[in-house]
Amino acid sequence: MNQLLDVLIIGGGPAGLNAALVLGRARKNVVVIDDETPRNWVTRETHGFVTRDGASPREFRKVAKEQIAVYPSVQFASDTATAVTGSDGDFVVKTTQGTSYRAKKILFAVGKKDLPLDINGLTEVYGKSAFVCPYCDGWELKDQSLVIIVSGDKALHMAKVISGWTDRYTICTNGSDSLTDEQREELEQHHVAVFDAPIQSINSEEGMVKQVVLNDGTAIPCTGVFFQPKLFTGSELPRAIGCEITESGTVIVDASGKTSVAGVYSAGDAASEMYQAITAASLGALSAVSINNELNFEKWDEQVISRLNE
Repeated sequence: MNQLLDVLIIGGGPAGLNAALVLGRARKNVVVIDDETPRNWVTRETHGFVTRDGASPREFRKVAKEQIAVYPSVQFASDTATAVTGSDGDFVVKTTQGTSYRAKKILFAVGKKDLPLDINGLTEVYGKSAFVCPYCDGWELKDQSLVIIVSGDKALHMAKVISGWTDRYTICTNGSDSLTDEQREELEQHHVAVFDAPIQSINSEEGMVKQVVLNDGTAIPCTGVFFQPKLFTGSELPRAIGCEITESGTVIVDASGKTSVAGVYSAGDAASEMYQAITAASLGALSAVSINNELNFEKWDEQVISRLNE
């Protein structure tokens, strides 16, 4: 593609879609590259997003694309970006289908992906009765008997958070013994049982949790699970082009979504640890405004320089 786009968005989740909407309304030429394999594909519903509460991830994307279609300067490509070269003002992005795109600015909205957890039976219940975020799915499990699979400092934190939805829950550290005596004492004071034995399996029927069985034979009846995921950035391209990344795989950005590389932005789960659709969408909108302003200001200055050279 010889056309120099204003913005190339890599990733078509809530962050990328909301950025595309804002940029389309700002009359910018945009292409959204998305491989259509989002992390939340395993979930049935999107929650906590006003006007979209309860919508499936597929429905969410369908409606978003229908609304963005009103703005003809935004196009979508079902593809995977594999390489990014160039610099601010003229980046080149190549894809698995052999297409090349040129763009003045890049927005990475690539999200995060789950690393496999070695817990037998977790795959069968993930997104049905096992979740990672109580703000997204706590309401559906309110007042139920839950098992919280988490370790270390996050165990006490998660216990406090979950208590807003139910007081019937058990902590399983899955073989970790990293809780301090003080943390264990605090959990005991709140009548929260803690089991350290590794998990043998999560037993379920048609995706609904029945019990968590430990290697020592302990069986913990429950109807839901929350667990601590292990995540990595949804694409290696931010790192490859030089963006600073945290140890946990989050792209480091400033308040406007700018990365450490000029002309490159990031938004959504890729650049945040607040894993909610509405947060990702808002960060996408914020980054889009910043990108649009930067493009407009650059064009403004170029016009002055052009007139001076006439």
